Amino acid sequence: MKTLKSSLIILGSVGLLFLGACGKADQTSDTNTTPPPPPAASQPASSAPATTSAAKGANGGQVVNSGAYHLEFVPEKEATGTHLDLYLQKGDKKEPVPDAKVTAQVQLQNGKQQTLALKYDPEGKHYAVVFPGKEPGQYPVKVNADINGEKVDGRFTFTQ
Repeated sequence: MKTLKSSLIILGSVGLLFLGACGKADQTSDTNTTPPPPPAASQPASSAPATTSAAKGANGGQVVNSGAYHLEFVPEKEATGTHLDLYLQKGDKKEPVPDAKVTAQVQLQNGKQQTLALKYDPEGKHYAVVFPGKEPGQYPVKVNADINGEKVDGRFTFTQ
């Protein structure tokens, strides 16, 4: 009988300790805080998962890392439209990749897609094209790079 009583006392004490610990955790949580924003959407790539960096790239553009590749998108307004530069680099040393087939699919304000082929500029060590649109707004861009059969994608936006 004494064993039963002591077991119940021990079990009750442990239960009270557990409830006390849970109650203190609830009291210390701040109910006035807003939930954190969801993480930035990563850019899917055919060959490897891509991640978006909030920081500006070395050339001041938007950055997406996809596997071993580093993509930096730099839009610059011009009189004839918007000049789109893409720095496609590989590895930790960020060596330029000059032999890729690169296209950009720009979503127009009316919802249609316009595909542009980017050409490699050996002097600037990047791919470039001029987007002729002048209608104001935000333009989503999907960049596709085919590097000797390896597919690398990145998603960016620019404002006209």
